[in-house]
Amino acid sequence: MDGVSSASNVFPARRDDITGQFGLIWLVLREPLIVPVLKVLVVVCLGMSVMLFIERVYMGVVIVFVKLLGKKPNKSYKCEPLKDDIEVGNSAYPMVLVQIPMYNEKEVYQLSIGAACGLSWPSDRVIIQVLDDSTDPAIKSLVELECQRWASKGINIKYEIRDNRKGYKAGALREGMKHSYVKLCDYVAIFDADFQPEPDFLWRSIPFLVHNPEIALVQARWKFVNSDECLMTRMQEMSLDYHFTVEQEVGSATYAFFGFNGTAGVWRISALNEAGGWKDRTTVEDMDLAVRASLKGWKFVYVGDLKVKNELPSTFTAYRYQQHRWSCGPANLFKKMAIEIFKNKKVSLWKKCYVIYSFFFVRKIVAHLVTFVFYCVVLPSTVMFPEVSVPKWGSVYIPSIVTLLNAVGTPRSIHLLIFWILFENVMALHRTKATLMGLLEIGRVNEWVVTEKLGDKAKLPAKATKKPRIRIGERLHLLELCTGAYLFFCGCYDLGSGKNRYYIFLYLQSFAFFIAGFGYVGTFVPNS
Repeated sequence: MDGVSSASNVFPARRDDITGQFGLIWLVLREPLIVPVLKVLVVVCLGMSVMLFIERVYMGVVIVFVKLLGKKPNKSYKCEPLKDDIEVGNSAYPMVLVQIPMYNEKEVYQLSIGAACGLSWPSDRVIIQVLDDSTDPAIKSLVELECQRWASKGINIKYEIRDNRKGYKAGALREGMKHSYVKLCDYVAIFDADFQPEPDFLWRSIPFLVHNPEIALVQARWKFVNSDECLMTRMQEMSLDYHFTVEQEVGSATYAFFGFNGTAGVWRISALNEAGGWKDRTTVEDMDLAVRASLKGWKFVYVGDLKVKNELPSTFTAYRYQQHRWSCGPANLFKKMAIEIFKNKKVSLWKKCYVIYSFFFVRKIVAHLVTFVFYCVVLPSTVMFPEVSVPKWGSVYIPSIVTLLNAVGTPRSIHLLIFWILFENVMALHRTKATLMGLLEIGRVNEWVVTEKLGDKAKLPAKATKKPRIRIGERLHLLELCTGAYLFFCGCYDLGSGKNRYYIFLYLQSFAFFIAGFGYVGTFVPNS
């Protein structure tokens, strides 16, 4: 009995000893290392917050003046409708190539091909080119049959495939431009597989290119057909509406530069070729081409009244992959082109500063880093260190103003602002990780996963999708769960012994991470 009792006394003693060692290490590192580092991080994050704040306010002021002055594309550029010429007939109209790149697009291929074939333009002056990189033989056969069906109706449609997927979308578009019939074309319109242009799309976009030889690109706005499908698609709509309503509009109206959105746009083929064509060195081949064309002196015009229907990713997995590509690619492109942009002599210093600082550094890097690092790491950490303080203007006023400015794009969703903030902070985790991968060129820097489209699958009756067999592993996301646990711990600490009163935000944000971590965001399709 004495041996048992003595052994039982050893374990608590060991635990106390280990706890004491950790406590000693914490005391040794806390003052000389952790506190100074945290103070530096607070200063850096506040600096980035100010940069983002100035950028948002500037954009807001410019867009107000653009709206007040009525500075629309049709007033800044000549865009009279093209007219018939009896003597030359349809030859008076430019030859247009319409490219539709796709990859295993079973749910939407008919929509995009049908919309492209329905474009109103002289039938002998347009070529529809379907670039099918599908790896599923059954889907490939369906797409080919759909092309043959339209060809039988007299549509000039070409079904093109290749032996490999080298370069992904950029590679497909590049190969598509090599065909002999493309030499007959003056302009190329590009639509992703889920985009459905209205019949008058070419009539409304081509005149800008015909009458203004300095314009290389006409970009249309996206119109989301499934924005009301779930709360996640509403959040996406808010972010993208700001991008189109403010960022694209300001870039077009003031600098004649903005990023090509990769679809729903028309390029002047000579400008595309002069810029070096499609390159697959990053996952944002569209932005790469736009920057190179701009450095050659070409101008772009954004036509916000010209809208093209498309689908938002409605599954969390698909959205995460998309955001990885959209965040990693720009950061990687910035690293590869910053010096080239700075040394360029064809564009003004002001435009170069806009592209390097505003377009790339603040919007594509700072915005992601400050959102996650500051609001989900640094700010929560300060509750455990009373020596480290964050001024109220940095923790409350600036983020509140930035959030309100972001809401102007979608007034109908202003009541969802709190949800939008929490969701954007969750996604900032993946955007920050992807941005760092792009800057450091590590990990999945060149990963290209095609965004899953559900098409009509998302509209199936409830009975068709009721209680699918789901493996737990399909829904769990460990990064979100770990971040949520950290924020919840910080919230409990602040509530119990902290003085910052951040615990309400920390609890709400931790719950948002938990909801995402357990897979209860967006629609769910097993194995998606």
